[in-house]
Amino acid sequence: MRRPRLPRSPLAGVLALVAGLLTTGAATAAEAPTAPRPAVASPAPAADTYAWKNARMDGGGFVPGIVFNRSEKNLAYARTDIGGAYRWDQATKSWTPLLDSVGWDDWGHTGVASIATDSVDPDKVYAAVGTYTNDWDPGNGAILRSADRGATWKKTDLPFKLGGNMPGRGMGERLAIDPHDNKVLYLGAPSGKGLWRSTDAGVTWSQVTAFPNPGTYRQDPSDTSGYASDLQGVVWVTFDESTGTGTSRTQTVYAGVADKENSVYRSTDAGATWQRVAGQPTGHLPHKGVLDAHNGYLYLAYSDTGGPYDGGKGQVWRYSTKTGEWKDISPVAEADTFYGFSGLTLDRQHPGTVMVSGYSSWWPDTQIFRSNDSGGTWTKAWDYTSYPERANRYTMDVSSAPWLTWGANPAPPEQTPKLGWMTEALEIDPFDSNRMMYGTGATIYGTENLGAWDTGSTGAVTIKPMVKGLEETAVNDLASPPSGAPLLSALGDIGGFRHTDLTKVPPMMFTSPNFTSSTSLDFAEAKPDTVVRAGNVDSGAHIAFSSDNGANWYAGTDPSGVTGGGTVAVSADGGRYVWSPEGAGVQAGTGSSWTASSGVPAGAVVESDRADAKTFYAFKSGTFYASSDGGATFTAKASSGLPADGPVRFKAVPGAKGDIWLAGGSTQGAYGLWHSKDGGATFVKLSGVEQADTVGFGKAAPGASYQTLFTSAKIGGVRGIFRSTDAGATWTRINDDAHQWGWTGAAITGDPRVYGRVYVSTNGRGVIYGDTAGTPTDPGDGGGDGGSGDAACKVTYKVTNEWPGGFQADVTVTNTGSSAWDGWSLSWAFPSGQKLTQAWNAEAGQSGATVTAKNVSWNGKVAPGGSAAFGFTGSRSSTANGVPTAFTLGGKECGAG
Repeated sequence: MRRPRLPRSPLAGVLALVAGLLTTGAATAAEAPTAPRPAVASPAPAADTYAWKNARMDGGGFVPGIVFNRSEKNLAYARTDIGGAYRWDQATKSWTPLLDSVGWDDWGHTGVASIATDSVDPDKVYAAVGTYTNDWDPGNGAILRSADRGATWKKTDLPFKLGGNMPGRGMGERLAIDPHDNKVLYLGAPSGKGLWRSTDAGVTWSQVTAFPNPGTYRQDPSDTSGYASDLQGVVWVTFDESTGTGTSRTQTVYAGVADKENSVYRSTDAGATWQRVAGQPTGHLPHKGVLDAHNGYLYLAYSDTGGPYDGGKGQVWRYSTKTGEWKDISPVAEADTFYGFSGLTLDRQHPGTVMVSGYSSWWPDTQIFRSNDSGGTWTKAWDYTSYPERANRYTMDVSSAPWLTWGANPAPPEQTPKLGWMTEALEIDPFDSNRMMYGTGATIYGTENLGAWDTGSTGAVTIKPMVKGLEETAVNDLASPPSGAPLLSALGDIGGFRHTDLTKVPPMMFTSPNFTSSTSLDFAEAKPDTVVRAGNVDSGAHIAFSSDNGANWYAGTDPSGVTGGGTVAVSADGGRYVWSPEGAGVQAGTGSSWTASSGVPAGAVVESDRADAKTFYAFKSGTFYASSDGGATFTAKASSGLPADGPVRFKAVPGAKGDIWLAGGSTQGAYGLWHSKDGGATFVKLSGVEQADTVGFGKAAPGASYQTLFTSAKIGGVRGIFRSTDAGATWTRINDDAHQWGWTGAAITGDPRVYGRVYVSTNGRGVIYGDTAGTPTDPGDGGGDGGSGDAACKVTYKVTNEWPGGFQADVTVTNTGSSAWDGWSLSWAFPSGQKLTQAWNAEAGQSGATVTAKNVSWNGKVAPGGSAAFGFTGSRSSTANGVPTAFTLGGKECGAG
């Protein structure tokens, strides 16, 4: 289940700095630009030119809205609950992020409550932004408007909050543009704020005082946090385009309200007056309202709750706009439902074709229904043959994102991968009846042969992820070991990944065990194959261990009382662990057993020294602690002036005992970056760093002896991502105003193997990594033998996992010669008919039985005695899985080790 996510609550003090948002009930709001953002204060730190990309995961979060433009082919947008908005790029069949310019102070504007694309002027797009309506988000919502398809935005602040990550966020769209007079827009508001309108293309807004009902439904009125007790409000607006001509305003407008007794309202005078539509059904909430002006029908998908997780009963209705007749066209009788309906779409090329989803059918799978006679009869995406066996009208191909199987092997009627869950966004391309996209809690799925549905053939429709470029994971921790995979991540919702190639989707998230969210991870500095992670889980252990650099895992054992992952650290030599879980005090042990640590408070953040295997550190509420006996006992240090409140993160420098950097605090007290060279006995605050929230280390700059420092901080009056190559004496801002990603306060790390490379956590945009203009690029095509005139090398080929019909293997090629390689190309022949399916950390292909693997950009240079490693998955048609015995490098024989 995807849970509500937000930056850690102690950050509220920092985020209270948000300025310029209206705090009164004024009828109009001030305009302010969001991109480009002006630099603030001086002197500003020096800047460097960086290229920024995502470490590919493809999806990872809930997509509650997909909107196609009705006048331009292939123009579509997607909104996410915390990770911004995206535009579809047909040439690459991928999504382009549009809200990376949202800065630290406005982090809530990465939550998108609604999005609207202008069919009169397709260059125009609007987004209603804001993440929470309670005090988790201190800022008000805003309307962003763009005249260049989201490349740049202007902003109008609103006098109330919006909830892109609130209950009911899959209903909609709340934001709508008049299809005739595109200067007129409507916004349905939550929290009892009613219906709002702009008549100047989104620049100013005023409340529609004639609208009679701001909504009555709250998910849980008793929730004191305000999250589930807020009014979900006016949830969608739709126009009947047949009641307007030319550029005159559309006369008939419908609005859906989160009120089980009074859910649909209509205006027939362009919004001047509004009335409850007579004869409407009651007892449910209107998740979607989609109008077929050609046939004169308004279709409505109802659920008994607001979603996106819940819903036990549902109905689908059709309203005749000409006769006023209401007709229950539910695909199944309400008594037979155990889910609500939400996703709702029409085939604009064939308006009698309607599709709807049972969004909350968690088990055994979501359901999608299709009608070709305006809801008279329906067919299902899947049905039972003889329970529990199913016949599916579709086949699922997740080879582009194989982790969508979750590594599961469920019993029928469940299947993996699932058709979906939380399927509240469902859209047929208005220009292509064969293309449909729908959002889930983890991805966007789609098909380009939807018409095959109507043949009734099993497996006729091919469904694949259509999510490339859309990255929506919330990142809790990051690690970049000195060997093995360059990136390990601890993520919300999907646990985490081992990235051996940043440009490719990993084959699987961390499994055995699967955490609902990973909260912390660490590797042994001198033995990087030893990795530990902690996380949250519905049942089972909250800690897991790996002895092969995170490729495979086994569950640990919880001490009594553990309720959450907390933070975890492993000693430099990999022999001992210190864990500070939620629900229990700090623990020390070897992984198989735990003993309560003494001298340190519960809930402390823990880390290990990166040189001394017996030394661990901890911090809580302004006090720094150290242990010299492997975490058995801790002693409070005399250091003072450290943050007493607000989140704090600290790290020890690799290879240097007692060298510690600490970042954190809040605007209510101490806040910044501190450095200790004596194991925490004393700390010195860096005077030039006004605020800092993370700290990490990367490869030293050419000619420098000290590790490169990275931080998400405020320096010289500017918020950004900063780098120092001189131990914090000077800083360079390495991001820019177009690349800010909202809140980046959870984790940061450099790469110990690539100077300048940095990995940045976000709260909904996945892992961003950046390379300076000076980062080495691909050394060539990898076709040579290293330039030494020989093939002095050794290859280790190891099968790491096997399953029926498939396997996974790791390959290491070592330079045993005296000259460095500048690119490599390794080949072998499979002896048992195996077929390569996916590779990481190498560009690999297969011709006949022969596989050729070439270096990628960052691992082509291999020094004498050094090695390069890559991995792959393959298929096998029999139980045989023979290991290759002969390898060639650049066409010359290479020994097998």
